[in-house]
Formats: sequence, structure tokens, C-alpha cells
Amino acid sequence: MATLEEKEQKLEELLRSLAPVIVAFSGGVDSSYLAYKAYKTLGSQALAITAESASVPSHQRRMAEQLVQQFGIPRKIVHSRELERPEYSVNSSDRCYYCKDELFTVLEAVAQEVGSAVILDGLNADDTGDYRPGTKAGMEHLVRSPLLEAGLSKDDIRELSRRAGLPTADQPASACLSSRFPYGVAITEEKLRIVDEGEEALRGMGFTVFRVRHHDHLVRIEFGPEDLRKALNPESAARLAATFKSLGYKYVTLDLEGYRTGSANEVLDELQKQKFKA
Repeated sequence: MATLEEKEQKLEELLRSLAPVIVAFSGGVDSSYLAYKAYKTLGSQALAITAESASVPSHQRRMAEQLVQQFGIPRKIVHSRELERPEYSVNSSDRCYYCKDELFTVLEAVAQEVGSAVILDGLNADDTGDYRPGTKAGMEHLVRSPLLEAGLSKDDIRELSRRAGLPTADQPASACLSSRFPYGVAITEEKLRIVDEGEEALRGMGFTVFRVRHHDHLVRIEFGPEDLRKALNPESAARLAATFKSLGYKYVTLDLEGYRTGSANEVLDELQKQKFKA
């Protein structure tokens, strides 16, 4: 089995073979490490691209900005308009395909502007068994996933990020705000804003691991184990109720199973999941 250092060396070799590159850089753990490593390895032949839209959490935008400022990573900001695509806004189970198709279409135009660069995304070796419709769009747009190709897992990426001093090293997993809605519930900018404000409020209360799940008049909040214990305190519970009712929710609930990524996919049957596995 390859050591972490061997995987990192393989990543560097892959990056050199693909240059020039542009990195789809969201500010999450994986894309942040990839953007950093591409810049350190390739210098001016690497450009990070951040796509802004209403579906990007405010916290993630701040993390992307912090990384750029701290390490001097060259970056270009573009605008992704997935919400204008009916296939995306109706929020079917393949919503992520249309989001990534929109993103990679935008990035293809940038890639041509900077010399037929190769588009890179942050998929890693742990992503291959999950339900990921967006991977189909990546294949169609010839996007490369060097973290995956180098065999780097999420834990590997966190460790390498710590060694590099990246502020994202221990950041909880992040996903677009549209993942907070059950499939079939239409996505709008207003709903995304409410969810984003709710998660910003939780962060302001000192919670660190959580998801705000929107169910029309009801909000279902998932917390990590430590945060769940804190949330069950009567004083905290009362504050949570007041905060989310001020955002328009009628019912404020805590999910007793706690925080878990991809909980929206729990309602999908195995046939649907298999269709879009990486």
C-alpha cells in the first residue's frame, strides 16, 4: 500500500503532466488542498476558479477568500447560474448533474482563455462509492480528478492540509446549500438564503458540526455528537427555537441520529444510487 508521501509525489507528477490547469475551487477541504498543491507545483500554470452562486454557503466563500489571501493563490471568480436551469431548480434526484454541467460549461470557457487548460476537480478516493450524479457531468466535460487518481482519501487530504498549514484542514465536510432540501422541493434563492442564515446563526452560537435541513414549515437540524449534547440543553434549545422561528419556520426539530453527509439520499433506492456512483 502506498505511503502518504508516495501518494503526494504521485499527485505532483500528475499535476505536472496535466499543466496548464484550472482548479474548480469551492473553499472546501478537498478543492482547497488541490488548489494549493497545484499552485505550489505549477506556479503560473495553475489557476483556481471560484464559481459564485446563491447555492454556495457564506462560510465556504470566506474560507476560499482566506486561503487565497494567506497563500497568494491566483484565482478568478466566475458566476454559475444553475438556478436558472429548470432541471436544477425542480430538485430531482439528479440535481447535482445539472449543477456540475453548468459549472464545467463555465469553466470550459475559462480554460480556453488561459491556453486550453485541463479542468480539475476535488473528487477523492473516498467518493467512489457515494451517490454522485455530478461525476457523470465531469466525465462528459473531460474533467480530471487528480486527488482520486493519486489514491488520496479524505483523511490523507486533511493530514496533508495540516502539514501545509491550510485553514481548511479540520473543516467539516461541506456541500452546496441545495443539498439541504429533500428531493422534489423546488430550490429558490429565497429558500437558500434562509438556510444560509440559519447555518450562519448556528456558527455564531458556537456550534461547529451541523446541517440545516429545510422541510417547508419545519426545519430539521443535524448536529455532531458534541454539538447535539449542547443543543439539547434547555437554554440552547430555546435559543434555537427562537432563532429559526424568526427565519420563518413554524416547527424547529433536532435529528436524533445527528449529523451525517448525504442524508437526503437515504430516501433513494439502490437502483437510483447505482446509476450515478463514481
